[in-house]
Amino acid sequence: MTVEGLEPCKPEPGTFAVDGRDGRVGRVMGRVGPYVQLRPPGGGAEWECPPEAVRPAPPGLVLRARVKEINWEGRLPS
Repeated sequence: MTVEGLEPCKPEPGTFAVDGRDGRVGRVMGRVGPYVQLRPPGGGAEWECPPEAVRPAPPGLVLRARVKEINWEGRLPS
């Protein structure tokens, strides 16, 4: 799923964004050099995205990502 037509953005850490190159949604972890670091909802390996390819995540994708994180947290032992 690709997200076209959305303007590039300067996301804040902790928010969700879309990698416009392939449509992946990730939580913004910060910046390393010129790249934005994104992590998949629920955890996993971070990936780097060039800032011109970062797009704001639409509300529906944000909701889906948050539910995935909550479900993942529920599986972890206390």
